[in-house]
Amino acid sequence: MHWLRNLLCGLLIGAGAILPGVSGGVLAVVFDIYRPFMEILTHPRRAIPQYWRWFLPLALGWCVGFLGLAKGISACLEWSEAATTWLFIGLIVGTVPALFREAGKEGRSPAAWGSLAVCAAGVFAGLFYVGRIAEVTVAPNFWWYNFCGVLWGMGIVIPGMTTSSVMMALGLYQPMLEGLAHLDLLVLSACLPGLALSVALLARGVSWFFRRHYAVAFHGIMGMVLASTAAIVPTSYLGVGEVVLSVLCCAGGFALAFFLERLDRRGKKA
Repeated sequence: MHWLRNLLCGLLIGAGAILPGVSGGVLAVVFDIYRPFMEILTHPRRAIPQYWRWFLPLALGWCVGFLGLAKGISACLEWSEAATTWLFIGLIVGTVPALFREAGKEGRSPAAWGSLAVCAAGVFAGLFYVGRIAEVTVAPNFWWYNFCGVLWGMGIVIPGMTTSSVMMALGLYQPMLEGLAHLDLLVLSACLPGLALSVALLARGVSWFFRRHYAVAFHGIMGMVLASTAAIVPTSYLGVGEVVLSVLCCAGGFALAFFLERLDRRGKKA
């Protein structure tokens, strides 16, 4: 059960890294696997013997979600972008209570509440600017694909950073997604090294901040989660049918989040 739970979480985190407006790092936090993942990155000799059984299904699921589902997610977005987005909104909303409890494990100081407010306002303003105001496009090439990999790595290590939205604003998202779907060598050779480099350079600094300022960091993540979720709420629909489908997808995402939490509780009891 625990292995299945980690496999599903890895799959969703990998898919969340691709879906516009959703942060893979946020999903890692809400599924309660962010801290073990950061320990593996920052202290591999100590953490790998402790977490290797946990890491294998997670890594397998992430690869399937990130690479294997790229084509499927692209097709879903073309079929109904609103319904696909609502599916992930349901996932995030379903895990917010657990994230709130996690953020308050070491208290809720005024600095922590301030971090929540500042991060929420900053993320929402940034996403609004990128999605509604900025109109910058670039020609895709090796270096821009490498930049996309760096952004994805930042989204994994820094929860709440919804990097796919930045790629969409630059006109890089669609060619990047098509390249991943078809396992294009140019895209993979540029994207994956950039992702790995970004994770390696940022992991220690972010992990140190979490150890020293746990409540401030996690309440900041809460603000990012709330703001990024609010920013991706669809505002246009093709008709009543798509509205109904969106409601069903949101409910399905919420139910899946509840199922994953139950699996996690059973695994911890075992």
